[in-house]
Amino acid sequence: MANNKFLEQAWRWYGPNDGVSLQDVKQAGATGIVTALHHIPHGEVWPVADILERKELIEASGLTWSVVESVPVHEAIKIGGEHAEHYLNNYRTSLRNLASCGIKTVCYNFMPVLDWTRTQLDLVMEDGSKALYFNWVDLAVFDIFILERPHAAESYPAKVAEEAKAKFATFTVEDAKDLQVNILMGIPGEKDASLEELRKSIAIYEEIGHAGLRENLKSFLSAIADVCEEEGVKMTIHPDDPPYPIFGLPRVVSNLADLQFILKSVDKGFNGICFCTGSLGAGPSNDVPAIFKEVASRVNFVHLRNVQLDAAGNFYEANHLEGNVDMYAVVKALVAENQRRETPIPFRPDHGHQMLDDLNKVTFPGYSAIGRLRGLAELRGLELGIIRTV
Repeated sequence: MANNKFLEQAWRWYGPNDGVSLQDVKQAGATGIVTALHHIPHGEVWPVADILERKELIEASGLTWSVVESVPVHEAIKIGGEHAEHYLNNYRTSLRNLASCGIKTVCYNFMPVLDWTRTQLDLVMEDGSKALYFNWVDLAVFDIFILERPHAAESYPAKVAEEAKAKFATFTVEDAKDLQVNILMGIPGEKDASLEELRKSIAIYEEIGHAGLRENLKSFLSAIADVCEEEGVKMTIHPDDPPYPIFGLPRVVSNLADLQFILKSVDKGFNGICFCTGSLGAGPSNDVPAIFKEVASRVNFVHLRNVQLDAAGNFYEANHLEGNVDMYAVVKALVAENQRRETPIPFRPDHGHQMLDDLNKVTFPGYSAIGRLRGLAELRGLELGIIRTV
């Protein structure tokens, strides 16, 4: 490599109430913080005072607030509702306020209702650590028998629907409650979804469909374009997690074709991608290293995570250097792209197994300290090895 420029090593932190402290983050080896103001309701303006308070707290620990994850896009914008313009104005103001505080890389997603979906949060691995898990039969159990979505069984292969029926017959009230909690869990520090909210949203999105949601995303990007260009803000859209329709909800950020449509629909430099290897990797037909090479110039933030899929499409979150995603190929391409940049690309170890002492603690699912420390250490070593040998 011509100049041995390293990626920016970042860490997602959920603020003062996070069980992982900023001192812990420093010991893990990260220098950048990825955080958000989770106490502010979706759609409300982020005040400068709140932004500065969080920034000063981070900088007092010798770290940098490098990426906002996320400034949530209100549902009214996603559905193109009557109050969309109000929330767009608020969003533009929040972006200006962040930029005025020197924070100009913003992650967001355009997933309907649910920010992410797993069916189990504590799958026990062979080594005794615990991982997040997505299982189609469990999803069908929830969809058909708990959510009771009309005609839900028709959304699944007959074998899956049959297995779901048999499994639900064994469920206790507590089993059903636990599955519901897992699936409807939101971002730590924010409100979880409810069954009634999900039912109402499914009916709305059924009318909007895939094409309508795509157009609403395009409208959102067009509406914030001037502010982003004036303030130098880089927007990075996170892929759908998982990258396929669930509960009849459309998905528009699931594969290479989706990413290319987004970049071309508003073909301006501010419109970029948060490249999440785990989310994209859960799509059986997604060639993650190949996708990265196609969109590399517009990647402004990276989540490095691995997944292990089975023949049925179920997956668990694997160790960072294991699983179906060729992490070596991804990081090699990422390192090459980083050498072409003036400013290093920030990445964070996305999720990690609950392990060692963290098994005795109550932690945010996927965000315990030691599993992510292991992931960051492995990824740093992989990056160094690539830089030294290429």
